[in-house]
Amino acid sequence: MGPGESTTTSSGRPRVAALDVLRGFALCGILLANVKPIAHMVHTVQTTQAVVVAGQDDAWLGLGLFVDQRFFPIFSLLFGVGFSLLLDSAGRRVPRPRVLLLRRLLVLLALGLAHMFLLWRGDILTIYAVVGLLVLLPSTWLPRWVVAGLAAVLIATPLILGSNGVSLVPGLFLLGSALTRYGVIDRIERSARVPAALGLVCAAGAVPAVWLQIESGAVGADGFGSWFGLAGLLMAGAYVCALLLLLRTPLRPVLQGVFAPLGRMALTNYLSATILVLVAARLVGSPPDGWSETTVLLIAAVILVPQWLVSTLWLRRYRQGPLEWLWRWATWAHRPPLRHVP
Repeated sequence: MGPGESTTTSSGRPRVAALDVLRGFALCGILLANVKPIAHMVHTVQTTQAVVVAGQDDAWLGLGLFVDQRFFPIFSLLFGVGFSLLLDSAGRRVPRPRVLLLRRLLVLLALGLAHMFLLWRGDILTIYAVVGLLVLLPSTWLPRWVVAGLAAVLIATPLILGSNGVSLVPGLFLLGSALTRYGVIDRIERSARVPAALGLVCAAGAVPAVWLQIESGAVGADGFGSWFGLAGLLMAGAYVCALLLLLRTPLRPVLQGVFAPLGRMALTNYLSATILVLVAARLVGSPPDGWSETTVLLIAAVILVPQWLVSTLWLRRYRQGPLEWLWRWATWAHRPPLRHVP
């Protein structure tokens, strides 16, 4: 355990290191996917499309084939996980835990709206807050088997209807919640067999799904949205399982050192990345449609490396990132400690 690294969360429950790693990993992929859409705000004020359709452009090929809609499912799943973990923690500490979670979602909504109207129309926090209020919070009154069933329906329905993108968020939220309520998250690092088997299934399914995504996109077929969304979910599942397996190898300290600081300050890093991409877009000058994949990778790296350094140094002294701390303050309605206890 490194300096300043905590074995518990700010809520007092044992910290699941894999969740921090997965969150940081997803954050990196989301930035790669968002560099061009955010940069477009320098040249236009049009809202970024949340759903990709055939013939829209070929941005989902090349780097996009491994990035676009491959990471937001991980982030969405983890949001549902974090929500249920907090509900469980709050239920042991306050008499009305759902009021606390309602306050948390309303604060997130305010942050998202500010981000959307001031910086980038493609903000996801607003969507997360609204879906949390309309779907995730009410689901806490339902039995876990109902939540699991609803998750399956809400994930399958958009794919059947040919949709992708934010339409999958409600189902992914509920899936994360169901996994937590069934105890899967508590056992996430105890077994290699489950992620190995599930990873093989996801990888095997992703190969034909990606191929069908490419084929349907090339001819403008109606099924493009379905294959695009399915390929994204399967590849996201393969990424998650691969990381969980790697965390059981000697690479664990490296993965934790690289991704966990970014993941523990995900809100701060997500919002600050928008500002940094907008600055980079002005410095580059040319329209983002003409940027090469190398340019996108360089911009992402120039942002992520300083974010990792700041996050690592910050967390050595403080328990949470600055925005995470303010969000917790608003959630619990009292000022939490920020510095580590000597």
